[in-house]
Amino acid sequence: MSSPRILIVEDNPDNRTLVTDILLAMEFTVIEAVDGQQGVDKAAEEHPDLILMDLSLPQMDGWTATRAIKANPDLAHIPIIALTAHAMVGDREKALEAGCDDYISKPIDLRELQNKILHYLSDSAE
Repeated sequence: MSSPRILIVEDNPDNRTLVTDILLAMEFTVIEAVDGQQGVDKAAEEHPDLILMDLSLPQMDGWTATRAIKANPDLAHIPIIALTAHAMVGDREKALEAGCDDYISKPIDLRELQNKILHYLSDSAE
């Protein structure tokens, strides 16, 4: 069986590298996008098993990108976890309303990230 494929949509190279390293250590295949539009395009091309979506992105923000992905019937089933510095009251709800399945605030708690990824991948395997 091939390893789960995770798309990370993150414009900050340091954050992208950190999360990519974690995912590779967990033996996942990593697909990277640096802005919201590229994230939408890569989701459509690659059909990943899970998407980690920054919300503050150039070109197209993460809320808009999430709505576009969830509006596509071929992609709507893919879990999207928001990774964001938007940690104010209401930001979690705003992310969930946009279609994110879950939300992790930055700085990222690595154990929380790993647990949520495994949770959503085990759900999709059933």
